[in-house]
Amino acid sequence: MNVNITSDECAWSRFEIKILGRTIKGLRGFGFKKERETEHLFGAGDEAIDIVRGNKKGSGTIKVLGFESDAMNKAARDAGFEDITDVPHEAIVITCAYKKRLIDSIKTYIASGVAFSESGVDLEQNAKFREITLPYIAMNVQLP
Repeated sequence: MNVNITSDECAWSRFEIKILGRTIKGLRGFGFKKERETEHLFGAGDEAIDIVRGNKKGSGTIKVLGFESDAMNKAARDAGFEDITDVPHEAIVITCAYKKRLIDSIKTYIASGVAFSESGVDLEQNAKFREITLPYIAMNVQLP
């Protein structure tokens, strides 16, 4: 198998994330995850006889600079909520559009029904910027 890893695989200049209709310019990282519960099914003996499947769920994280987190929390407060963790999941969709190469078509990750589970800040001595990771769960995650 030929594996071709290039710097274009993660060309940040061609990524764009939108939350609440706002393009996130202070993006430092992101993750979209789709999970399905699976487990072994046991019967007589000590060997599994099958693998069974259960529920599906979506989750992820976005890592942003402090001013982006501040802007999301301000938007939440302006809408009558305490912060981004109080915004109803029906109101939040995260879209991430990207192109691997300039000539490629746009591919899109979508997390809908998003509820942010944490909001806060961690600072370190001699830090040059605030970097904030916001974990979330989602009703649906679509991967390209």
